[in-house]
Amino acid sequence: MRCSLGVGKWLLVVLAAGWICGTSRLQANPRPNVILILTDDQGYGDLHAHGNPVIRTPEMDRLWAQSVRLTNFHVDPTCSPTRSALMTGRYSTRTGVWHTVMGRSMMAPEELTLAEIFAANGYRTAMIGKWHLGDNYPLRAEDQGFQHVVRHGGGGVGQTPDAWGNDYFDDRYWKNGHVESFQGYCTDVWFREAIQFIRRNRRRPFFLYLATNAPHGPYRVPEHYRQPYTRQGVSRPMDAFYGMITNLDENLGRLRRELRRLGLERNTLLIFMTDNGTAAGWRPRARRPVARGFNAGMRGTKGSNYEGGHRVPCFFYWPDGGLVGPRDVDQLAAHIDILPTLVELCRLQKPPGPPVDGVSLVSALRGNRHVLRNRVLFVHSQRIPRPQMWRRFAVMTQRWRLTAQNELYDLQADPGQQRNVAQQYPGVVRLLRQAYRQWWDSLTPTFDRYVRIHIGSSHELVTRLTAHDWHCPEIKQCPWNQGLIQRGVPGNGFWALSVERPGRYELRLRRWPPEVDKPLEATEAAVEIAGQKLSQPVKPRQAEAVFVLRLPAEATQLRTELRRPEAPPRGAYYVLIRRLGE
Repeated sequence: MRCSLGVGKWLLVVLAAGWICGTSRLQANPRPNVILILTDDQGYGDLHAHGNPVIRTPEMDRLWAQSVRLTNFHVDPTCSPTRSALMTGRYSTRTGVWHTVMGRSMMAPEELTLAEIFAANGYRTAMIGKWHLGDNYPLRAEDQGFQHVVRHGGGGVGQTPDAWGNDYFDDRYWKNGHVESFQGYCTDVWFREAIQFIRRNRRRPFFLYLATNAPHGPYRVPEHYRQPYTRQGVSRPMDAFYGMITNLDENLGRLRRELRRLGLERNTLLIFMTDNGTAAGWRPRARRPVARGFNAGMRGTKGSNYEGGHRVPCFFYWPDGGLVGPRDVDQLAAHIDILPTLVELCRLQKPPGPPVDGVSLVSALRGNRHVLRNRVLFVHSQRIPRPQMWRRFAVMTQRWRLTAQNELYDLQADPGQQRNVAQQYPGVVRLLRQAYRQWWDSLTPTFDRYVRIHIGSSHELVTRLTAHDWHCPEIKQCPWNQGLIQRGVPGNGFWALSVERPGRYELRLRRWPPEVDKPLEATEAAVEIAGQKLSQPVKPRQAEAVFVLRLPAEATQLRTELRRPEAPPRGAYYVLIRRLGE
């Protein structure tokens, strides 16, 4: 039977035939390779195929034209939460993640990840680019099921956990636990490493998670990508932001050509999506009706609980599995659905793990137009030490969005969310508020739990802590990028730790990373851990303060202090911890 789409009175018959053909083909062929591409801060309107009149993205447009597109697909409004939900199929807060810094961007190690599921089913697994769910054992990508890892540190190139001095060009990244030097622009490096992984594993099934840091700020890109937009009158930083996407687009084309050359395209499931709404692709002009950029008619950008903060592109392309387009699926779907969808599409046996919140989208992807119509989904943006009820949330159904206790929008009549209709539909508000309360109650057990960095493990002989992961009262006390480190901003917090083995431990307190030989800029250094408080004087040129103490095997907190005369103390931005022995 030939698989095709029909029109008129034959539509339902042919759709059913297409589903049958796709299913039989899926059963007959070997398990597909899977490539999941996740770009950073690229919104729904930041590609030409979605109506952006300025940006040029021919490769993304080509993939869009060939794919099954989820046009009502949602993620969290910021980076780490989306990534944890994507990896686990669970709402991000359940995994311990609701911020991008301050110790709340780290995913609990007991979560069952996509990589662990694929690895348990005989797949080779790789993570390349941006992880942003923990830089220490047992939270790193290599601890969470990925067998091959090439990544930068923290949430972006140049952030505090990253190799010092990285600036997107000729940087140093972690490759399977070791820092190596790489030549070229960061996005080019990620795709080059991805293609090498594909070549090495072309004769066995693989799962590749390719998560770029582009087009996240700082907005740096080779000039020949930025200048065409500058000449069109696009102002900064949007010209560089668009240039970063254009570079990304070229690399997507390069990757797809390699798949075709290797004969892998037809049985490779390629998913393209982004992690939140646009960061620099749209700016409303104050007191003017015209906005700069393009946001596909949506309200809000990255971080917002309105549609522009969390509705993003999501394309599925798999010729041998019958997932080809152009075809749109407008049913409500989200990042939590990717894991159960891949489990079904790839016929994976799922090891035991926490219950997932998402559902499989396979039936909807195959053409069932009603399977997801009655679901309710949730997103929120917390970005504070402990989540607060009713803070920057959205309760979503196919038709409705509740974005405050009494702020309701009818997406069918008002996709731009300009008219609050809460007074006209009090019953809908009441039902959605009730759903939110039930969801909130299910999250509360995680609020007071800490995701802990382990020390004394044989999997990480020297633990390198950074101020990026301090638990601190507010973000201005958390120097999360290297610019803040250079300026020496005041601030302090504690690290949540777990001591794996009792014994003698060496703690080396530093104001600068170990590759920078500069003084502590303090007269006294102090530590507080496991009920012990120690201090020592610091000489003017001293680069680190070394403490040796005995620690029991337990959960604990580490707080440090670098004291200065006539200036507020600050924490040690970096601490190196090593177990010396029993």
